[in-house]
Amino acid sequence: MIGGGTTGVGVARDAAMRGFSTILVERGDLATGTTGRFHGLLHSGGRYAVKDPQAARECIGENKILRRIAADCIEDTGGLFVTTPIDDPAYADRFITACQDTGIPAEEIGVAEALRREPRVNPRITRALVVPDATIDAWKTVWTCARSATEYGAKILPYHEVTAVTRDGDRVTGIVARGRGGEQVQIRAQVTVNAAGAWGGRIAAMAGCQVKISPGKGIMVAANHRLVQTVVNRCDMPADGDILVPIRTVSVIGTTDITVSDPDHWEITRAEIDQMLQSGENLVPGFAASRMLRVWGGVRPLFQDDAPAETRDVTRAHAVLDHRKRDGVAGFLTITGGKLCTFRLMAQDVVDAVCTVLGTTRASRTADEPLPDSQDQRFYQLGSRLAEREQTLLDEQLICECELVRRGRLEDEMARRPAPSLDDLRRALRLGMGPCQGGFCMYRAAGILHQLKHLSAAEADQALMAFLEERWKGVYPLLHGDQLRQAWLDDWIFQGVLDVEHLPPTAPAPPQEAAPQEAGPQEAGPQEAAPQEAGPRETATGRAT
Repeated sequence: MIGGGTTGVGVARDAAMRGFSTILVERGDLATGTTGRFHGLLHSGGRYAVKDPQAARECIGENKILRRIAADCIEDTGGLFVTTPIDDPAYADRFITACQDTGIPAEEIGVAEALRREPRVNPRITRALVVPDATIDAWKTVWTCARSATEYGAKILPYHEVTAVTRDGDRVTGIVARGRGGEQVQIRAQVTVNAAGAWGGRIAAMAGCQVKISPGKGIMVAANHRLVQTVVNRCDMPADGDILVPIRTVSVIGTTDITVSDPDHWEITRAEIDQMLQSGENLVPGFAASRMLRVWGGVRPLFQDDAPAETRDVTRAHAVLDHRKRDGVAGFLTITGGKLCTFRLMAQDVVDAVCTVLGTTRASRTADEPLPDSQDQRFYQLGSRLAEREQTLLDEQLICECELVRRGRLEDEMARRPAPSLDDLRRALRLGMGPCQGGFCMYRAAGILHQLKHLSAAEADQALMAFLEERWKGVYPLLHGDQLRQAWLDDWIFQGVLDVEHLPPTAPAPPQEAAPQEAGPQEAGPQEAAPQEAGPRETATGRAT
């Protein structure tokens, strides 16, 4: 299994539950690709009901299943589709009919009732419809799937990048991967599943196969608090900046859909950010004046053999490709397309195809067996962390005030990982994802990593700098008003107090040799780039040196 997003980990879980010996490899940490870079929406299917009914049916079917098996990962916010002043009121009638045809519960309510539920929504809306949208924590979903998969015997290998797909004649026999330390790992398999998402075409090419993926870039901007409590969509054909998602403690406006040539190298432009802010104003007046925390983006793995030129016209349904039939290469399958909402169905379909290849019949049980921590089918509740913290208010040190991360929780997560980075801990615990964006918690976490001997002093220093430089890319484009004031505060903490720009070198310099030069800003990681990189005279937090 190649790929550590929701689909790949879902495949690993399904295959392991059916009794297959399963190994998953991922080039980074789990959920660092497209999965960890979306707006958090658990689709009802309403967004696609008119334009893409197949995808809509898949979404509502899986929405119902995930509510049963992954309740702890989901907040049941509900969803509103509203007709704003720039939308055609007649579209709502098409929307209702399409929802009926695709099995999506949709109810029209009065404008006054919609504004009572969501008083910040544009008061000039003319129609409002309720659908079962919700929000889902992608990282929690992936890691609970991974826990379940390992309990059934699967091996999960993050930080193992595929360097070759091995073949014996016209049959794929496995892969070669490079580990974090540069070691080569060869894995042999009867069937290799390519679930690499937007990078699936590259993996297929390693096997001598062709899969044309259209990487569709989408950017999102997060405000520092929840402007709405319900997912709010424009009731019109899908467009840029037409959805506002309340996920955890923030609100996220999204998204764009622009074809890029390389899923690893692209940029977020000032025009795209301005477009998101203006679109937010149409849904919630005053949105653009809110404090914006961060901008980021992801790349959708859009697939269609006869794909149209515009990525918004490509179906969001998924496809299972058997390369023996397509390319004459046996033992190799690709699963592509789809949505995070449909990852379980995608996994089920591709493992069914694995069974066909191996000439066996084994039924999937993933629609019925809950994920760890979801057995009681209770949804996540906003405020649950605070309630938990208040029970032990004086018992344990608080590391992150914004996300209420306790020291014990942080140490437990550090112990689970052989060489944790601060960014790994961010994804696992939401450490540094609150309004201060790591300004108060990351130097504490770096010190604890060193204290517990997970990292040497030099490695802890380097980890702190790497985190600051990476987070800066998503903050820098939004620096104005309150966010600029927060950036100056962070600058005073990290440079005025801690003097991070003059930390010791990562290793002692050999005698009579010059010390290594200080590292400049790192290149943008996969699926995230600032509109412009910090110049050579800018530090990790932006002050000119």
